[in-house]
Amino acid sequence: MRPLRGIFLMMTAVTIFTVMTALIKAAGRVPAGEAVFFRAVPTVVGLFVWLVFKGRLYEGLYTQNWRGHVLRGLAGSMAMGLSFAGLKYLPLPEVTALRFATPILIVLFAAVLLGERIRMIRVSAVAVGLIGVVVILWPRLTLEGSSRELFGAAIVLGSATLAAFAQIFVKSMAGKESTVAIVFYFSATASVLSLLTVPFGWVWPTGEEFALLLTAGAIGGFGQLILTTSYRHAEAGVLAPFTYISMLWAILIGWFFFAEVPTVPMLAGSSLIILAGVAIVLRERQLGLKRAAEAKVRARVMQ
Repeated sequence: MRPLRGIFLMMTAVTIFTVMTALIKAAGRVPAGEAVFFRAVPTVVGLFVWLVFKGRLYEGLYTQNWRGHVLRGLAGSMAMGLSFAGLKYLPLPEVTALRFATPILIVLFAAVLLGERIRMIRVSAVAVGLIGVVVILWPRLTLEGSSRELFGAAIVLGSATLAAFAQIFVKSMAGKESTVAIVFYFSATASVLSLLTVPFGWVWPTGEEFALLLTAGAIGGFGQLILTTSYRHAEAGVLAPFTYISMLWAILIGWFFFAEVPTVPMLAGSSLIILAGVAIVLRERQLGLKRAAEAKVRARVMQ
């Protein structure tokens, strides 16, 4: 384990994903379904070529859980599409902040769908996170916000909810399916589903838009590779808090490139969501260390 290398790779991956999202936003004329296509296809092609080159095509794509991949692909693809659609209605930092609701929702869904027990610390963190979401949404729920912005907020929250479901499906496959297979089948599903949106108004990208979309797809696949690699060098509990650096990049990019000035409710709400997310991560890490210590004790007793 090399924690510092893992942290560096995680921060790099998160930065790449924020830039990718900004590129999608810059190609604002392109429909969300078309943006999903350009985001997913390069990953499919890249992984396929890499597996062929390594001579691991069958091994890398072998699966015993087609149902899990389909469910994850459906939820993840719709989450991505809604997230890209939300960029047309809300500032980049606000979309990023609302998407931080995903880890909080994962705790709730894990309890309901996987039967995981949640105690007071995580319940309190979830409550704080949900309060943060309300703080961000409050201007949209009052006369200060337009119906267009409220619709955008609803879309992004739908994206966060579906992303949480997708992560639950991934969690259920952890240790049973390879990371390459999970990423490949998700990207393949997203590619196919995105084509279903063609009748709803795809446009022929201009040269600039085409460059933005191709760059977004290329760096998105690269970011996924770096993200996966980071977990080889450090535990998930160590890396998770560093994903919130995307909030800083979203604010800076939104301010300098899209003239999106962060509002007080957005900053206050996102701070609460990040605080809740970090609390959940630290609690998970503490429980993980406790379970590992108990496993060692049991192993010694059995020897």
